[in-house]
Amino acid sequence: MSAIVDKGEFREAMSRLGAAVNIITTDGPAGLHGLTASAVCSVTDDPPTLLVCVNRASNVHAALSQNGVLCVNVLASRHQPLSDLFGRGAHSVEQRFAGAEWRTMHTGSPALADAVVSLDCRIDQITEVGTHSVFFCRVAGIALGGQPEGLIYFNRAYHDITPVERELCDS
Repeated sequence: MSAIVDKGEFREAMSRLGAAVNIITTDGPAGLHGLTASAVCSVTDDPPTLLVCVNRASNVHAALSQNGVLCVNVLASRHQPLSDLFGRGAHSVEQRFAGAEWRTMHTGSPALADAVVSLDCRIDQITEVGTHSVFFCRVAGIALGGQPEGLIYFNRAYHDITPVERELCDS
């Protein structure tokens, strides 16, 4: 017998699971699109694969499915305004992409020029779970940014992650 979990309680619990903030981009036959997402996870390194979860009600969902490619752009603290721009439906595609400098990698999906890292991918498989689709993506190219830092979303707020200097101890 399974327990019934309240949707609101589950959402509150998930707000306490910190996650990296990413902009997912795509371009191809269905056009240029992008959204902010925190539901991104490594699956395996052989072959290099990650997963991206997207609500099927999102206007970007169909474009991802039709284009068959995407780029996961991992954000730094300086990208918080860009995250907001891609995270709210009130902005046009043109307005979203005008907020930063972009380049293309192997798949043609836009890669954020100063991302912490951009993972350019081909979508291998799509699985539907509840209201979302899980896109399993094979990594076709990686662009590492400069100094690693991060932007996470935790407890319904942005938080900066910066490297900690560690002193080396002789033993």
